[in-house]
Amino acid sequence: MTPTTPARRLRLGLPRRVFSQVLLMQVAIAAGVAVLATGLFLAPLGEQLDDQAMRRALAIAQTTAQQPQIAEDLRATEPTPDGPVQREAERIRRATGAEYVVVLDHRGVRWSHTDPERVGGLVSTDPGEALAGHEVMEIDEGTLGRSARGKVPLRDADGEVIGAVSVGIAYDSVRARLIHAIPGLLAYAGGALAVGALAAWLISRRVQRQTRDLAFSDIAALLAEREAMLHGIREGVVALDRDGRVRLLNDEAQRLLGIGEEAVGSSPDEALGTGRTADVLAGRVTGTDLLTVRGQRVLVANRMPTDDGGAVATLRDRTELDQLGRELDSTRGLIDALRAQDHEHANRMHTLLGLLELEMYEDAVEFVGEVVGDHRATSEQVTERIRDPLLAALLVGKATVAAERGAALRLSDRSRLPDRLVDPRGLVTVVGNLVDNALDAVAGTPDARVEVELRAEGRTAVLVVRDTGPGVPPERRELIFTEGWSTKEPPGHRERGIGLPLVRRLAHR
Repeated sequence: MTPTTPARRLRLGLPRRVFSQVLLMQVAIAAGVAVLATGLFLAPLGEQLDDQAMRRALAIAQTTAQQPQIAEDLRATEPTPDGPVQREAERIRRATGAEYVVVLDHRGVRWSHTDPERVGGLVSTDPGEALAGHEVMEIDEGTLGRSARGKVPLRDADGEVIGAVSVGIAYDSVRARLIHAIPGLLAYAGGALAVGALAAWLISRRVQRQTRDLAFSDIAALLAEREAMLHGIREGVVALDRDGRVRLLNDEAQRLLGIGEEAVGSSPDEALGTGRTADVLAGRVTGTDLLTVRGQRVLVANRMPTDDGGAVATLRDRTELDQLGRELDSTRGLIDALRAQDHEHANRMHTLLGLLELEMYEDAVEFVGEVVGDHRATSEQVTERIRDPLLAALLVGKATVAAERGAALRLSDRSRLPDRLVDPRGLVTVVGNLVDNALDAVAGTPDARVEVELRAEGRTAVLVVRDTGPGVPPERRELIFTEGWSTKEPPGHRERGIGLPLVRRLAHR
């Protein structure tokens, strides 16, 4: 071998590929079944052939014993090699193909035999049972070797037992029949094995295509890697079968969707209830990077069909990113408000400086009082009616932003809200979303106004936001609560169509 050629060792044992192992195991099983079936068939076949031979011998003996001439000759003559009993017995033997037909008297003396020299001698086996009046079937050894025998009593005209008839069928003929049957059985077994091997090959080819000719170790490694990947990634994975039922959920998907392992085997509608999230998982809503809201989470979903008719959906949590986007919008709004205040403050300072240079001191005092009074009036109006500091600060800031955008934001005279709120941050989110939507709706319209009414009725906070914008057409009003749907162009840092679904979920909660 050259130094660059690695030495290869001879590998013994099972092949590594799934296709080869399945084919080998199925052929081995088919061969084992064929051998077992052949053995199970041959085992009773030998017994059946023995039984058939013994019954045939018994039938010949019964027929011989029924001939009255033999009983008469047995009484009237002597046992000689050329006597009438010997001649009749040999005729029957030749006619039936038996190995021997022996007629004996009550003493056990032979009156007939295949070998004439044995006529007049005693039989080699005990004839006592036949002479006692019983029929006998057996496989036994005699002077002519092993044979299947049938023995019956020989009776005279009065029914008295005067002897017996013993007929033997050569056991070699029984064995020959059995051996003769073996090639046929082996041919059938071979045919069955060939059909089984062909079926095993076809099945193995299908397994090869389905497993992509991988080894069992490769499949085990892939499964281990899949489990580690599914439960280790920070994206939710939901696998569905061809019937649209959940087949797999990883840990992150359970956390994002708020469901457990009990959802496996159920449809998305059964596991999640009706809604956009279930529609996205079921494939009723198509597209890429689909936005959906589940509980308090904003999710981005993608669904990919699989070759077996199912699908795999991935879920990403965009709640924090969406919150950052909203905080960025709020920050930009505050920056715009500060810029507007800075611009307005510079104008006021220039006006005040001009009044002082012109020595119009009384007008300067009156101007400063008006400016401070307007700002104080706005702040006091909000804080008197809205006692929660978070909500009050939000509304004051939104009023400044509205003024910069050419709109008037005012608080309704019916607004009254105490400072003891169960979820002030949730209410801040709701108010901020609705006011922002209202300011977007009135932007660019003449005499733009937004009115906020916030009051308490028992244990319920009632919020109403009105604006002078064009409104939503009646046929599209239900769409405004659909995740991802919006009539406005989205900003570069986040998607539109999330605010109102969150508001509705917070209100329901």
